[in-house]
Amino acid sequence: MQIGTPLKKGATKIMLLGSGELGKEVVIEAQRLGVEVVAVDRYVDAPAMQVAHRCHVIDMLNAEELDRIVRQERPDFIVPEIEAINTQFLLKLEEEGFNVIPTARAANLTMNREGIRRLAAEELGLPTAAYRFASSLEEFHAGVAEIGLPCVVKPIMSSSGKGQSVLREEANIEKSWRYAMEGARGASDKVIIEEFIPFDYEITLLTVRSAQGTVFCPPIGHRQVDGDYHESWQPMGMTPPVLAESQRQAKLVTDALGGRGIFGVELFIKGEQVWFSEVSPRPHDTGMVTMISQNASEFELHVRAILGLPVPAVMNLAPSASHVILAEDAAQEVRFEGLVDALTVPGTKLRLFGKPDTRKNRRMGVVVTDGADTDEARAKAEQAAHAVRIVKA
Repeated sequence: MQIGTPLKKGATKIMLLGSGELGKEVVIEAQRLGVEVVAVDRYVDAPAMQVAHRCHVIDMLNAEELDRIVRQERPDFIVPEIEAINTQFLLKLEEEGFNVIPTARAANLTMNREGIRRLAAEELGLPTAAYRFASSLEEFHAGVAEIGLPCVVKPIMSSSGKGQSVLREEANIEKSWRYAMEGARGASDKVIIEEFIPFDYEITLLTVRSAQGTVFCPPIGHRQVDGDYHESWQPMGMTPPVLAESQRQAKLVTDALGGRGIFGVELFIKGEQVWFSEVSPRPHDTGMVTMISQNASEFELHVRAILGLPVPAVMNLAPSASHVILAEDAAQEVRFEGLVDALTVPGTKLRLFGKPDTRKNRRMGVVVTDGADTDEARAKAEQAAHAVRIVKA
């Protein structure tokens, strides 16, 4: 493996499609290894753009715009970081010889909940919640009747919990349908209706596929609010049989997707039963805890795997936790207060993402910290995150 010099003719170049807070950390890790990075997103001054060598603002759902920017930059690696991308066009680029991470097929299947659910349940035989798809209100009524109440409703394409709801009463069926349609991302015109599983806990099992094989990170527990990640902790205590079954399912689905890089495999656990939920072929938001919890963060592992470099055996350094910092209102410019109080909490690290504006519940930063156990780490992370105040400038 050779790495060129950034901004020179022989540079090794990554193009990041999507430039949010996770992409920002990927850029930083890539630059530490002397990789030239081009950040692409639909809005100006996205977090990863602020640390990349160059950036472009385009509609990533538009095949013509994607084609223009890819041919202009000629990257060695195309790395999707969000859902709102024309993944069908990535298949065409891969056929031409461009290297899409982990593969164009993986990006295409996993950006769409229908594709990945059919692969997991119908082709691989993994246990999942019962499900139906609906592309009209009439089909939605029928799907809800078949699955039963309560049920979980999601757009087949969305991020950060947008459009997701737990439907508990028939009176809210049309409201749930409208909410899913409004929260859909990209070319999404369909929803998935899932059986509600009263799980004991849910985990993210970060799974790294590299030239040397598959490596698992210690399981990450997490809690969602309104369908979006709110806090996470590592390690999540699991019995050996449940962990082994989780790893079996994660390897099965990531092997089917193929390619190199990190995958965030989400699983539900109740007692000794494990259900596959979703998989993301890129760093996972709940994995931000790895910036303090592991000997190599999920972002370093992703970049190493992409480049074909050795991936270390992953070790948990200490019980650790993360907690998000959310905006309460919409504003074009904000300032952050309470940073001294937050960083006074022992062992705390703070990451402010640098997003150019806010909207209600937009993720603007994260706190990561460690502790004697995960309960202490979670309490410290929550204390520090709540100390940070976002005010209009």
